[in-house]
Amino acid sequence: MRVAFVGKGGSGKTTLSALFSRHLARSGVPVVAIDGDINQHLAYALGLDEDELFTAPPLSARTGEIKDYLRGTNPRIPSREAMVKTTPPGRGSRLVRLLGDDEIHSHHAQEVGGVPLMVTGAFDESDLGVACYHSKLGAVELYLNHLIDGPGEYVVVDMTAGADAFASGLFTRFDMTFLVVEPTRKSLSVYRQYRDHAAEFGIPVAVVGNKVTGADDLAFLRGHVGMDLIAHCEQSSYVRAQEQGRGGHGELEEHNARTLDRLRAVVDARTKDWAAFQKHAVDFHLRNAAAWANEATGQDLATQVDPDFRLGPAALAAFA
Repeated sequence: MRVAFVGKGGSGKTTLSALFSRHLARSGVPVVAIDGDINQHLAYALGLDEDELFTAPPLSARTGEIKDYLRGTNPRIPSREAMVKTTPPGRGSRLVRLLGDDEIHSHHAQEVGGVPLMVTGAFDESDLGVACYHSKLGAVELYLNHLIDGPGEYVVVDMTAGADAFASGLFTRFDMTFLVVEPTRKSLSVYRQYRDHAAEFGIPVAVVGNKVTGADDLAFLRGHVGMDLIAHCEQSSYVRAQEQGRGGHGELEEHNARTLDRLRAVVDARTKDWAAFQKHAVDFHLRNAAAWANEATGQDLATQVDPDFRLGPAALAAFA
């Protein structure tokens, strides 16, 4: 199952992405975390020391190689230059399994805090003033388009902050999106934006309250979010100790641990809808082709859509 954490900047979505990823890993299930936020803090939230470096190359540093690998022998994609971030898989494309023996996981996944982590990559000097961060996320979108994740497997993505997550079609590639909301008006405004945009595309969204200090905060959230609120986290001395570099002392509070259990239960209750994934992938590809990609590549990228391809586990065998 693919899980995204979104929310206002500073709401705690990176912290919750890390807590949830570690919670899954400790239960023994396969999980991969992906840092898709411009701030690139997920490795440290997972437990990397501030003076340590994440040494695996970022996905954005090898987008060309990732394109070559994923396009495989697909005759509709003659070169990496013809492949854009939205190009959907077809017959001949390479599909990947979670933590499989493939070029993407072997090159880019590094274990941090017991969780295999891949990162999008931060801005460098060559990007400043000439590129938006969503150009970095193309490799993540391609990865999720070609991923066949099985039951009991999890991908957890820490997304960009606020409604900026809607600047690409990446937001449609998840089984469940958890919107982290603080008991503040600013955080609620992001909730309303995300709720309304997601509803246009039938994207499932559930709200996780965060930094709740008491009954008044909880009543505030329930009054504005209603049934979308599925769980909440209380202010955590454990998390604060981790953020201050005092890790290894104590355990996550019982209430917050139960919240992580609740989030997993919500995810596990979802039914994987491969047809919806494929429809969104094709629709956003055609939209991007018409908006910019046809002109950028000098090709009609609508021809990359394979009408006889069906995304899902059967495609692993049928089009291997």
